Amino acid sequence: MIGRSGNPTLNEKTFERAERYSGQERMSINGTVNKTFITLTILLAGAFSAWSMYFNGQNVAPYAVGGALIGFVLALIISFKPTAAPYLVPVYALAEGLFLGAISATYEGLYYGITLQAALLTLSIFVALLLAYKTRIIRATEKFKLGIFAATAGIAIVYLLSFVLGMFGVTVPYLHSNSLIGIGISVIIVIVAALNLVLDFDFIENGAQQGAPKYMEWYGAFGLMVTLVWLYVEILRLLSKLRSRN
Repeated sequence: MIGRSGNPTLNEKTFERAERYSGQERMSINGTVNKTFITLTILLAGAFSAWSMYFNGQNVAPYAVGGALIGFVLALIISFKPTAAPYLVPVYALAEGLFLGAISATYEGLYYGITLQAALLTLSIFVALLLAYKTRIIRATEKFKLGIFAATAGIAIVYLLSFVLGMFGVTVPYLHSNSLIGIGISVIIVIVAALNLVLDFDFIENGAQQGAPKYMEWYGAFGLMVTLVWLYVEILRLLSKLRSRN
């Protein structure tokens, strides 16, 4: 059985939903890497577009909200219909890029240099965990997978609760504050988001070994991008909390 992933878009049921036909091209790790680079390139193009608009004095709030909403809808469609991944993942990447570019520019306007720091930290964590996974310093055991899955689900529930309560003017204590407890919570969330990368690497590797259909390369790239975007946003939030204390 394909191993679990804390990333909700990557789990053992994904490959159960993937149609398999004899003679069909199969998923490979190199193919997934190539699709990931393509996806991230599209995301960066969208991000730089929104970034440029912000610093040219344009209102980027519609791009942030629109990108988030479109990305959410597309993510749901892709998650339930992996065969659509080759067509929808590039569009999803563009929507997420506009969203990230808008919020990154907003943070940059408040704290100069914060986005570069967040991007470099995200890249460094990605490379470090990839090397740790490749050298088997970190192993995606069943207990490890279940632990990260439970932690990720718990964070998702807290964020959902925060969103719902926020509509009634109620805030979840410490979640968004720059207190030491609030910073500690952000550090924990960043760690959980980072460890999801290990599960994503394991999922993609197992998918290639199991001979998943070729289109699942796009799905694997999509799942990996979901984790990277989450990690980047959480690092950005953590750095903003630290900077706001100065």
